[in-house]
Amino acid sequence: MKKIIIADHHPITRKGIACMLKKNENFTIVGKASTGDELYESLQNNTPDILIMEIDIPNISGINALRSIKTEFPQVRVLIYSCHPEEIYALRSIKSGAAGYVPKTASTKTFMGALKKIAKGGIFLNEELTSTFTNRNVGESSAISRYKKLSSREIEVLNLLSSGKRNKDIANALDINEKTVSTYKTRLLKKLKVDNLADLIHQSRMFQFG
Repeated sequence: MKKIIIADHHPITRKGIACMLKKNENFTIVGKASTGDELYESLQNNTPDILIMEIDIPNISGINALRSIKTEFPQVRVLIYSCHPEEIYALRSIKSGAAGYVPKTASTKTFMGALKKIAKGGIFLNEELTSTFTNRNVGESSAISRYKKLSSREIEVLNLLSSGKRNKDIANALDINEKTVSTYKTRLLKKLKVDNLADLIHQSRMFQFG
């Protein structure tokens, strides 16, 4: 029986996953967390086999948190179950150590299929998405291909910018100095091929970052 921790800041999501797994004798839930602090405490106390987590939960820094978890708890297999756009976050999550990525728009069947595959040691990624990435022209200049080239930290800065945070707020949130935030902003403008902050935020919101 695989031990599972569920980390999501929405109570209904935690309860929904628990209900899905209740009748399955292959899985048992050993912990639930709604914040980063609760998650780390639960990981230390319960040594799960699988962690089902949303990227954005309070007190942790998204994809970077995933890397930290995999460094500290390498035996834990992570399934990202997220409301963020799959085409932007899925491969980034896998590259950062996740064993699978399922969007919250997926069916129960897809979710359970992903969980079973991960439990057996496999990697789960939407086949259609994989082929989309594979078939893209290398020289494509669409917004989506530009987003794929952003680093995890650049995406975090973009997230905070699009939610209206100032440089000082971003510096505090990410524990970096304001000059570094300005450097990231300059890089984002260049990488996403926009001329000003307003256009940057507009493009970001089109992709549901904000």
